[in-house]
Formats: sequence, C-alpha cells, structure tokens
Amino acid sequence: MNQIASKGQLRMSLLRWALFVVPVIVVLGFISGQVAGSGEENRWFQALTKPEAQPPGWMFGVAWTILYIMMGIALSMILHARGAPLRGLAITFFLIQYALNLFWSPLFFGMHQVSAAFWLLISIFATAFVTTLIFGRVRKAAAWLMVPYLAWLCFAAILNKQIVDLNPGAETLVVPAASTQI
Repeated sequence: MNQIASKGQLRMSLLRWALFVVPVIVVLGFISGQVAGSGEENRWFQALTKPEAQPPGWMFGVAWTILYIMMGIALSMILHARGAPLRGLAITFFLIQYALNLFWSPLFFGMHQVSAAFWLLISIFATAFVTTLIFGRVRKAAAWLMVPYLAWLCFAAILNKQIVDLNPGAETLVVPAASTQI
C-alpha cells in the first residue's frame, strides 16, 4: 500500500469540509439578507417599480439557498484539494467574491443605493468568473458548481439595472411610516 489515505478516508475528509463550509456559507448569506431587511417585506422595496421579469419574492430565498449550497460544496472541494497548484489563489478569489456578495443586500436594501448595487453586481460577477476559472484548474467539478451562480448573477444584474432605470429617484425615495389604527 503506497497511499497515505484510502479513498474512503478521502471521501470522509471532503464530507467533513462540506459539513462545515456549506452551513457557514448559507448562514452568512441568510444573515446578510436579514440584517439588510431584504425581501418583499421591505417597505422601500415595495414602493419601487419592479421589472416585468421580477420573480415572486419567495423564489429569491429558494434560489439563493440552492446557490449557496452549491458554492459551499465547490469551496469544500477546493479546500479538500491539498497540495493542488492554485488552491490558495482559488480560495482567496472565492472569499473576495463572497464578501462582495454579502455586501450587496445591505447596499441595495439597507442603504437604497441601487446604482452602486448594480456596479457591485458587475464586480461580483467578474470576481466570481475568475474564481470559477481558477476552480476549474484545481477541480473541474467545483467550477461546474459555480456556473449556476454566474447565471443567476447575470439575471440579478439585469433586474438591478431595470430597477435603476424604472426608479430614477430610488436612492432618495422616502416611504411614509406605517400607520396602524388601534
């Protein structure tokens, strides 16, 4: 036997990475959205004119959960690839694009900076694209797991740009306080 670890041990190592990384990626994404007040309940967002292609609100939660799971599995595969050339660079680019991703919801929903959020999406796409290319050099399957994320970023950028165009005063839109009758 000339192997340091058996195939079963290697699979368990990948599983351990995934069991740690996937929940962290999903939970941080969830926290980012919650802190920003993202979603249909956001009164400022409700006041905006939405593009025709805008999916129902529940769809964003489902889509982002699936994408974060896939991203977490992809990152786990890269973390598991000890000794692989470009592994460190792949991890660095992933963390950069993920940090940018986490900042989008607070910028858009929290700060109401729709134009800046669009340009941030362009930056996220660029760094995620480079991340995917580097992932492909380390583990091809990890790169393929990033492709739906890239497609979703394109769709999100289109929606964001349409919101910018449909709502020229979105940054300064003030929504009256909710009134309740007792």
